[in-house]
Amino acid sequence: MDEGRMTQAVGSSLIARIKGLAKLWRDVAGEAKGGETLNFAPDLPDDDLARLRAQMTACLEVKGGEVTARARAAALGREYLSLSLEGRKRFLNLMAGEFGPARAVVDNAVTGLLAAADESARVAAEQALRAALDSPYQRLLTQFNGLPEGVKFLVDLRAELMGMVHGDARLAALETELKGLLASWFDVGFLEMQRITWRSSACVLEKIMAYEAVHAIQGWGDLKNRLDSDRRLYAFFHPRMPEEPLIFVEVALVKGMSGDVHELLDANAPVGDPEAADTAIFYSINNAQKGLNGISFGNFLIKRVVEELSREFKRLKTFATLSPLPGFRPWLAHRLAHGEPGLLSGPEHRHLIQLSNGQGAKGSLKALIEDGAWANDPLIAETLKAPLTRLAARYLVQEKRGGGRAYDPVAHFHLSNGARVERLNWLADTSPKGMAQSCGLMVNYLYKLDEIETNHEAYSATGKVAVSSEIKGMLKV
Repeated sequence: MDEGRMTQAVGSSLIARIKGLAKLWRDVAGEAKGGETLNFAPDLPDDDLARLRAQMTACLEVKGGEVTARARAAALGREYLSLSLEGRKRFLNLMAGEFGPARAVVDNAVTGLLAAADESARVAAEQALRAALDSPYQRLLTQFNGLPEGVKFLVDLRAELMGMVHGDARLAALETELKGLLASWFDVGFLEMQRITWRSSACVLEKIMAYEAVHAIQGWGDLKNRLDSDRRLYAFFHPRMPEEPLIFVEVALVKGMSGDVHELLDANAPVGDPEAADTAIFYSINNAQKGLNGISFGNFLIKRVVEELSREFKRLKTFATLSPLPGFRPWLAHRLAHGEPGLLSGPEHRHLIQLSNGQGAKGSLKALIEDGAWANDPLIAETLKAPLTRLAARYLVQEKRGGGRAYDPVAHFHLSNGARVERLNWLADTSPKGMAQSCGLMVNYLYKLDEIETNHEAYSATGKVAVSSEIKGMLKV
């Protein structure tokens, strides 16, 4: 199956899932009165908005018993699925604006807390404040959780909310509330790690292909290659979303530390002997559910995979990644555009002047990385190797965001997990994406088992980045 047909098939599968969910909830709604009388117009005009308000209120009153409550919630969710993007935004604005915490009650609870004269009164006031902050829309969201496939519905709902919250404090509060609920429901203790094989369900395999965002899977043949005997693919699943991978990692079992992703992805390369491998290379890690962004369990997956591989293959001694630097080229372009003094060393400046055609060293470098074709010219590539690798080392180790975290998001993920920056690999990914993101560079993060905890604590506490002697040498130039 080619990539276009694969995408079309995955899209059709998603549409079928939404239709199936709508039918499932229609059946639930039909179990009692309250579920078959809505039929909102797609853009949710004002008349329908009034009926929506009444339905939400009825859901919160929980009259008629559990079956009726489920029916009302199912009808509400089914109508949401039938709305246009504009209609969904109006739906969520109503929920956020009219079903949040009662501000007067919260204010009174805060006043009571401030006026508490003794420990007993303070405890009572704190309980009253907690009750006041328990919003009606939290109870509405929890009702969706009780429906068939309701957890997946809420994960997708948060993904949509995240695209709407900019500049809207009430929608942002609703999104934060939903994130907190999902974080409790998706605690790592509830998750199950599964190895994905060629014999896994077609539904799961389809979704692995659709969700792979680091190195796109070029059809079923490519997927089969990534599931061969010298490869492993593991994913976390939630019991309420049994066919939806939450996060997955792809691993190559090789000899020595890999430094070229093209070799790892080459479907024509001979299959290696996993029993002879001494190194496990994590070459792709994907968060599959946008609605779970900010809810971290990737570090637990890596640790579980290391444990699993160590048990299965006794010769494995090295666990490392082959990772992109997704923000490196944009960061460098910004530095070049602003003309940072001392960005290039003396020798780098002289060598680039020879390629400049009157543009100057920085102008020459800026023009070359914008063009991207320089990797095909051995002379130019050799000239750029020293400045780009040195600047990449600086970018990974020294450039910071707030709180001392690494500027690069992939670096932050691995450093938070206790890895160290081990090696930069020149022209390791010359695909259009690799050149656009990372100027063709890739990095090995090394998970040295006896250093992971120390590295994690140092990075979390002070932002200190663990690096190899090779990377340290680059930073001294």
